[in-house]
Amino acid sequence: MSKIAVVPGSFDPLTNGHLDIIKRAARVFGEVRVAVMNNSSKNSLFTVEERMALIAEVTAALPNVKVESSSGLLVDYAKKIKASAIVRGLRAVSDFEYEMQITSMNRYLDESIETFFIMTNNQYSFLSSSIVKEVAKYGGSISGLVPLQVEEALKKKYEAY
Repeated sequence: MSKIAVVPGSFDPLTNGHLDIIKRAARVFGEVRVAVMNNSSKNSLFTVEERMALIAEVTAALPNVKVESSSGLLVDYAKKIKASAIVRGLRAVSDFEYEMQITSMNRYLDESIETFFIMTNNQYSFLSSSIVKEVAKYGGSISGLVPLQVEEALKKKYEAY
């Protein structure tokens, strides 16, 4: 039986840093579920459906990657799909404290699900969805920071405003 891992996030939008983590998780785990988390407290640029479609398009060449969504607790989603692992990307030491709190709570809720941290590739250590959106909003170049499909989708979104 292959191990299922969850790579959760809001992915608004997917960056090359996210994609790096997804690809690396796909090399380690038999199946990777990219869980687009629907966080109602965040004001998202893309709908959950748009984010899922973009991620599915970008990861189409990775046969063991599936894209889904969830709006509840991550641990409940992981249990539902029989995942044994959660994979989180870390950009810098500043991410660690927050991620440690989330991991500790997840372990409290279900200690059978392990969390694995993958350090992002150094070239993406500064990258966040928020920064990408800010640069794209004002017409700056985001080439090389996001997949081409995401770059085009961002341009369309901001042309509409």
